[in-house]
Amino acid sequence: MQFYCVINKNEILFINSVGKKLREKRLAKNLSQVNLASDANIPESQIGRIERGEINTTIGTLFKICNALGIEFKELIE
Repeated sequence: MQFYCVINKNEILFINSVGKKLREKRLAKNLSQVNLASDANIPESQIGRIERGEINTTIGTLFKICNALGIEFKELIE
């Protein structure tokens, strides 16, 4: 059995927007992707994939990242 995930244009724009904001917030804190991943306790490759809009990550992962950055969740999704 195969599963297909259909992502529409608005979802792609949202995923890219979150990634862009994440990169801005990370750079504003002078953190590398490696440092942020370590602080958030997630694989370092995941930070880059989120920032580039390559993956639709979970809310749980975004909360870990926000906690590591010391920002509110809404700052990434507004």
